[in-house]
Amino acid sequence: MRQVEKLLHHYSESHQNKTNVLIHGIAVPSIFFVTIGLIYAIPVPDLLAKFSLTFAHILVIPMLMYYFKLSGPIGAAMTLLTIAVFGGIQLLENVGISVWQFSVVLFVLMWILQFIGHQIEGKKPSFFEDLRYLLVGPAWWWMHLLKRVNIQP
Repeated sequence: MRQVEKLLHHYSESHQNKTNVLIHGIAVPSIFFVTIGLIYAIPVPDLLAKFSLTFAHILVIPMLMYYFKLSGPIGAAMTLLTIAVFGGIQLLENVGISVWQFSVVLFVLMWILQFIGHQIEGKKPSFFEDLRYLLVGPAWWWMHLLKRVNIQP
């Protein structure tokens, strides 16, 4: 079994309850969004600002490399999600919503929701035993979408 299959299989073991799966279907991509939003909102040195770069732009490079190492289709899917996230952040800025305030509120709400899902499931979150599962969660979310169009992660 490939590494990506092992990680996704293990993650799936604590996400069997339909309510928990639904909650994670909303909360996981939301947390991905707001985590990048929080990092995006960290003030940057003038040199980075000169090139319109933030710490989020820099962080996504090794993150996406990790996803591509796991699986080409998951790496491509996560690249699309990341592009959408930056588009969403730009939209927030364009309408005058504070990215960091929006992100903090949604971050807290979505983590509460996920813990409620795990309470319903009766199993602890996977990242309690291995922090890699914080990155596997969004890949697991995409796995469901990819399988619907017959693409194997």
